[in-house]
Amino acid sequence: MKIALFSDIHANLPALEAFFQSMESHAPDVVYCLGDLVGYNIWPNEVIAEIRKRRIPTIAGNYDYGVGRSSNDCGCAYRTYEEKAMGQVSISYTNSVIGEEERTYLRSLPAHIRVEFQLNNDKLNLLLVHGSPRKVNEYLFEDRDEKSMLRIMEQADADIMCFGHTHKPYHRILRSNGTESPQYRHAVNTGSVGKPKDGDSRGCYVLLHIDAESRTSLNESIRVEFIRFEYDIEKAAQAVENSILPDAYASMLRTA
Repeated sequence: MKIALFSDIHANLPALEAFFQSMESHAPDVVYCLGDLVGYNIWPNEVIAEIRKRRIPTIAGNYDYGVGRSSNDCGCAYRTYEEKAMGQVSISYTNSVIGEEERTYLRSLPAHIRVEFQLNNDKLNLLLVHGSPRKVNEYLFEDRDEKSMLRIMEQADADIMCFGHTHKPYHRILRSNGTESPQYRHAVNTGSVGKPKDGDSRGCYVLLHIDAESRTSLNESIRVEFIRFEYDIEKAAQAVENSILPDAYASMLRTA
């Protein structure tokens, strides 16, 4: 089975359209969205419409959670006063343009999706979250302590945990502690479709490959493929510059 996973579109319609073209060329068996459809650009309603039109199972990101409840707090961890001030402009703008039907949709999104596979007489649990199983806006960066990451996954009963929120893609294979035979867990950050932060301005998503031979005792039997795709960055950046949104968000799109 080939599973497409994507996250953090952030109202970037040109990036989402390019993602669909790329994703469809790979013909996945199923597609999931890990949240943050809105914020930072001018097309929140259009992005939601495209997701709903395709009936893609979607979980709530922290930005979706805030806007869905008409909150002025997106749950973002801004590092400076300037970043926080820009963030206030962004969520205020999003709240002012979002349609009521779209807001209701965001408010109805689930916190996570769990998929259980029955393979080789064993269970294989796939857990999809936005930030972490504990909190929608918790950041799970690649350098997180291995024991901490394992504890989060074990408590959530997740053999494969896929998430977004940091906008920085990675795949870590972790061996569970205290087991006689090898047991491996996979932590997968899907990166960002519409607002990358890893130095590569192209959009990013994941193809997760699970087949009849996949099992937790074989660390290479579950394959994670990161796909990068080009999109019209200038169209997205100029849309920001032609709006009340801070121009810095346009620069971020150009430089990632």
